[in-house]
Amino acid sequence: MPTEASPPGAAEQPALDAPLPYGPPLNLLQAKAIMQAAEAEAERNNWPVCIVIADASGDIVLALKRDQTQHSSMAIATGKAMTAVNFRRPTKMFQDGIAAGGEGLRFLAVPGVTPLEGGFPLVLAGHIIGSIGVSGVLSTQDVQVARAGMAMLR
Repeated sequence: MPTEASPPGAAEQPALDAPLPYGPPLNLLQAKAIMQAAEAEAERNNWPVCIVIADASGDIVLALKRDQTQHSSMAIATGKAMTAVNFRRPTKMFQDGIAAGGEGLRFLAVPGVTPLEGGFPLVLAGHIIGSIGVSGVLSTQDVQVARAGMAMLR
């Protein structure tokens, strides 16, 4: 319940969980396993996607472009991976903030934000070790491919 000192609408604002800390960056073996699982999911569904995996510092470790993927997908997948690792949050948070309007529209002015679903931090032992970004099909399908890769960290 808002107090007299709370701004209007404060009760409706969801609390933003503190992001997880960065950990040691994922290694090439981990990145290959994540990529292999994500690519297998795309192959199984015959989806033309780009998949980008970055380490905890935001350096691209692996990138893949499947045949017949639209030209813009590599840049979008890279943007999703960079957004997820740099802001330590899934990119859907930015998409939802913009869709809600109001103060969420501020995300449009933040350099380096790709506010499209399909980018996720990669988490191991409670620490962010990198990120994955997928683009090329519907956002729900991009997410399905990304989650298949992320499952390799469980």
